[in-house]
Amino acid sequence: MELNSQQTLSNEQRLLLKLKQATAKIQELQAAAKEPIAIIGMGCRFPGGASTPEEFWDILQNGESAITEVPKDRWDIDDYYVRESDTQGKIHSPYGGFIDQVQEFDAYFFGISPKEITHLDPQHRLLLEVSWEALEHSGKNPQQLKGSQTGVFIGICTNDYTFRIVNQGLEKIDAYMGTGNSRSTASGRISYILGLIGPNLVVDTACSSSLVSIHLACSSLRNRECNLALAGGVNLLLSPEASIALSQGRMLSVDGQCKTFDASANGYVRGDGCGIIVLKRLRDAVANRDNILAVICGTAINQDGPSSGFTVPNGPSQVAVIRQALANGGVNPADVSYIEAHGTGTSLGDPMEVEALGTVFGKTHSQEQPLIIGSAKTNIGHTEGAAGVAGLMKLVLQLQHQQIAPSLHFNQPNPYINWSQLPLRVSTQLTPWQTNGKSRIGGVSSFGFSGTNAHAIIEEVPSRVTTQNVIERPIHLLTLSAKTEKALEDLVSNYQSYLEANPELELADVCYTANTGRAQFNHRLGMMASDPTELIEKLLGWKTESELVGVFSGQPNSESPKIAFLFTGQGSQYINMGRQLYEQAPTFRQALEQCDQILQPYLETSILEIIYPKDEQKSSLVDQTAYTQPAIFALEYALFKLWDSWGLKPNVV
Repeated sequence: MELNSQQTLSNEQRLLLKLKQATAKIQELQAAAKEPIAIIGMGCRFPGGASTPEEFWDILQNGESAITEVPKDRWDIDDYYVRESDTQGKIHSPYGGFIDQVQEFDAYFFGISPKEITHLDPQHRLLLEVSWEALEHSGKNPQQLKGSQTGVFIGICTNDYTFRIVNQGLEKIDAYMGTGNSRSTASGRISYILGLIGPNLVVDTACSSSLVSIHLACSSLRNRECNLALAGGVNLLLSPEASIALSQGRMLSVDGQCKTFDASANGYVRGDGCGIIVLKRLRDAVANRDNILAVICGTAINQDGPSSGFTVPNGPSQVAVIRQALANGGVNPADVSYIEAHGTGTSLGDPMEVEALGTVFGKTHSQEQPLIIGSAKTNIGHTEGAAGVAGLMKLVLQLQHQQIAPSLHFNQPNPYINWSQLPLRVSTQLTPWQTNGKSRIGGVSSFGFSGTNAHAIIEEVPSRVTTQNVIERPIHLLTLSAKTEKALEDLVSNYQSYLEANPELELADVCYTANTGRAQFNHRLGMMASDPTELIEKLLGWKTESELVGVFSGQPNSESPKIAFLFTGQGSQYINMGRQLYEQAPTFRQALEQCDQILQPYLETSILEIIYPKDEQKSSLVDQTAYTQPAIFALEYALFKLWDSWGLKPNVV
């Protein structure tokens, strides 16, 4: 009986162990399902000349409207514009938000033939350019992503270019029309050109497409389907057909303004746009020391289902999707202080959205401590397939600058919204984003007219303590490269202008990113400089001055030269040898410290104390053979590891 009792106890222990293991696994899966996602890079093209996130922020913070009349290179508005919306085949708004020169594209850079480019949708071209720029913004060399588990998630809901081709006659259709205009290839071509093997998909949920794409990218990262993700959307107004249909549906503003939440709201104005963000799991981004712009805490999507009309919003569904995003991110509604609203500026949609926000945040906010709301659509128009990522980028920029940008055209509050009973306030001027000691957290909504809703909760990045080298490096190397000589000249000019406009930049940071986070092409330039002023002078003089010290340019040889490393033996030792490298080069320091740890059991004195003595009495130990030989080897090994980290592989040692 005693044996059976012990055996029973053993079985119980095994069952208890399995239960603990299962519980731990469940907790691990639950944590992974809510793992925060870091935004580490952004790229964009928006109306008003916003070709970078910084230029987009200038438009937002200055309260500028980027709406203009339809350019002649899109369509002749005189052939289509009639103010009366009942006129068939006509457009009752001559306005929109447009990106300049969308026909321009460097096909050679992406290896696309001139014949193929003719029928390549400019939306696809824009996605290639902005994806590359977003990766560079993140400090990632696109060339190094080949074969990586990087996913691409793109929102796109228009195909105006197809109309333009077909309207030229059926004889204009060729084999490239399919690959150049199919929505699936909008994302597929990015992975093909960059060599990415992670998930790849296109989403069309109308106006919520890009935010749904970001939601799916976050889910894919959490599920370990990919380790890096490009997500966003694109929208270009290239042909009048869609605008005609929207005019017939009385959806467009006749005066070309999204007057979000205003009494005069009468529809929206359409806009071009392209935005791409680079995403990574937060723990990986921290471990890799990426530049984290903001953190996605939680996202959610749902559907309107039954409503009073197919294209009519559903308030309860909007409430549900916001609450689900908060729950998925583990965020208390009281901690959210700003919402970037869908806010198209329609008499039906605006009151419904504000009421939904009041339902979610009514108990946690007050008239004295209101939830601030706004919409980027008042600046750049409704960019449809790119609207969600545009709103998200605005929110990220506000978090970075700790300011809330003004929402335009809000002069008389919509009377159908019970403002006095709702703890909400529309931002009408550039104001500091107050925190009251809390982290800044905001949300962004995007609702598709087909009924698919999306919401994302975004949090600022806590300020990180930066460490400085004990001794500042006396000189830095900037390397630049391009595919053609002209492109290299343009790149040099861009760097010169950028450095002149940003004198506060650390030269070490600029050089590090240029050297490690940029693709390497055949036309190359290297410059050594001790400060930004010297670098600017050399950039200016590169093409005009025949002799510049520390400036090298040319193309790499087809065959790499053979390299030999020759290390000297005993007799070359001296106190503080390699001291500057030890203090300034992490790879060198790490290798030397590794040698020190290995040698500690065999030496009475640390090898680091031998080479860099704090005690003058130990300064002579470096000349004792028992210490000299391991000290020289450790130093030479550290030098080898440093050169190796720079890609210099010796043929002979």
